Amino acid sequence: MLGITGAIFVVVAGLLVYILVRFRGGAGSEGTDPPQIYGSQRIELAWTLVPLLIVVVLFLTTARYLFAIELTRPTAGALEVTMVGHQWWWEIRYPALGIVTANELHLPLSLPEGTSPTFITLQSADVIHSFWVPQLAGKLDLIPNKTNRLWLDPRRPGTYVGQCAQFCGVQHAGMLLRVVVHPKPEFDAWAAAQRSPAADEPSAHLGRQVFESVACVSCHTVRGTRANGLFGPDLTHLMSRTTIGSGVIDNTPEHLRAWIDDPNHLKPGVLMPAMALSREDLDQVVAYLATLR
Repeated sequence: MLGITGAIFVVVAGLLVYILVRFRGGAGSEGTDPPQIYGSQRIELAWTLVPLLIVVVLFLTTARYLFAIELTRPTAGALEVTMVGHQWWWEIRYPALGIVTANELHLPLSLPEGTSPTFITLQSADVIHSFWVPQLAGKLDLIPNKTNRLWLDPRRPGTYVGQCAQFCGVQHAGMLLRVVVHPKPEFDAWAAAQRSPAADEPSAHLGRQVFESVACVSCHTVRGTRANGLFGPDLTHLMSRTTIGSGVIDNTPEHLRAWIDDPNHLKPGVLMPAMALSREDLDQVVAYLATLR
């Protein structure tokens, strides 16, 4: 499209400049009209048919690629991911791998040639959201009670930043997403680590007891503990993630402590309540969560 429209621009702008220079007024030209021409079927046909042909070519080219994208189907062994949009975070599930995580989508490279892309099922738990990672794909909406599908075919490793692209409430701008693309061996190592149970370090047992005794267990899951809530993100490997709050702050023990103490201060409007823990209990819970890698 850029090539076609660029060529049109060059022709039109070139003719305009030529006419302005060639037929500019000079000394003694005042009051003299150029030759007057009324009606030209050739010219009218040209400026009707040429734009029509351009539109047809652009339509056919666009339709070809749209159908190629829509009709692509997963091959045997293709990685399947389910992403559920929540106000205001991303739930990410790998059904075949038994992995549940949040806000960071990890993918293998689609190399060597012939390797199947990753296919993603998009769903919403509440309102309309929109998956958009500009360097990897166009945006596609997550609509309540409807399932949409897209596929990603990343060819370079790295971290790609995404965003909810459909206004979904007060923290729409704070619903960020990171897509981390690994070489296949690195992805396999990440997946193996994510499938492992939560850490059980003796030094953090007091924090785990506090965590299991408060409302955290009603919203969050930590595999191997009493926590089996589904309303909030799975925390089994919380500290393996780069950020918390769906990208609003870096994932450090200091930020984690501030988040648990008063999440609304860091992300106004967030649905997670302040836990109102004592300083001692807060320190113990943070120490426990910091072991979940």
